[in-house]
Amino acid sequence: MADSSHGHTPAAWTGVIIAFIGFIVAGAFMVMGSVVGFWAGMALLALAAVVGGAMHVAGLGKPRRAELKLNPSGSEA
Repeated sequence: MADSSHGHTPAAWTGVIIAFIGFIVAGAFMVMGSVVGFWAGMALLALAAVVGGAMHVAGLGKPRRAELKLNPSGSEA
C-alpha cells in the first residue's frame, strides 16, 4: 500500500486546505448568525472541489492506474 500515494498530492492538499478554511468560515458565521458569511464559507467548499479537480486535470493529482510506471522488478527507483 505504500505505492498508492493516497492523498499525498498537491491537488489533494490544496483542496483539503481550502475546504477546511470553508468549514471554519461557515461555522464561525453560523454561530454569529450571519447568513451571508455562512454562504461565503459554503462557497469556499465548492471552490475547494473545483480547484482540487482543476489541479488534478493539470497533472498535480494522483496518476491513473494506466499512467503508473513501475520498473520490472516492482520496486521504485
